Order: sequence, then structure tokens, then C-alpha cells
Amino acid sequence: MGLSASAYAKRRGVSHVAVLKAIKTGRIVKESDGTIDPEKADAAWAKNTDPAQQRKPAKKIEQAPERPIDPPLANSGPNYAQSRAIQEAYLARLAKLEYEEKSAVLVRADAVKVAWFNTLRVLRDRALNLPDRLAPVLATENDPRKIGEILDAELRLILTDAADVVAASTETP
Repeated sequence: MGLSASAYAKRRGVSHVAVLKAIKTGRIVKESDGTIDPEKADAAWAKNTDPAQQRKPAKKIEQAPERPIDPPLANSGPNYAQSRAIQEAYLARLAKLEYEEKSAVLVRADAVKVAWFNTLRVLRDRALNLPDRLAPVLATENDPRKIGEILDAELRLILTDAADVVAASTETP
């Protein structure tokens, strides 16, 4: 059997306005007949209400005989304090990531992708231009050692240019 909002408020030791506010904000729910089941409402009140925001009750709450809480209510998720602790933990993690990013310990993933793209583009372009640039020079050479030196010098130049692109893209402003 359910209670009216004012009867539940009296039983709980709070004003009927507090009960109406709890119903309006969804901290407790009315039954289908419009009344309030005191056991369900007590459990929901304890779960969904910030303990820091509660006043001490003017009088002691009447205790109903112990009855097990309905399973859906008991397993419906964390209570307010647990939710607040989870939220604070995530906010602390976000603050740590922001600090590490601003202190240049962390870099943005998109910045790394752009730097790698630029580096690989320079390598690709230089490597594809290598035959056109060296074909006339190598065609005149008969000494294998001299051909090796020319190829070595050009490959070192290509790789040095790529390294310069990486260094320039990772410098902090």
C-alpha cells in the first residue's frame, strides 16, 4: 500500500516540498496508482541523493519492518556517491592529460599522423626522382666503386632531407 506525498514526507521527516522535488527530479518514483511505496522510495532516496546536500532530519525516520529491496532497484547502477567518485576520477584523468599535453610530454595523434605523412611523402618523391636524376651521371661511369659512391651520396641526401622534415614538424613553437 502506497502513501501520499505528504504522508511519505511525514514518515521520512522532510517537507512535502522536498518529496515533490525528489519526484520531479526522478530521485524517487510514484507507483502507477500515484502513491509512493515507502520501501522503494527510501532505497531510491538513499541511492540518488547527494549526502552532502541533505539536512539532518528534524525527527527520526520511522523504520518499516525489514523487507528485501526489489532486485531491479538494488542492481540498477551506482549510487550518487559512487557516481560522483567515478566522475571525479575521470575529471582528474582529463586534467592530467591536458597538463601533459601543455607541458609537451604528450603530443596529439593527429600531429603525429601529419608528420609521418610529410616524412613519407618526401621519401617517396625523392626516391621516385632518383632514377631520372642519376641515369645520365651513371651512364657515363664505368667504375663500380664510383657508381656506389654516387648512389650512396644521393641516398644519404634523401634520408637527411626526410630527417629534417621530421625535426621541423616536431619542434615546439
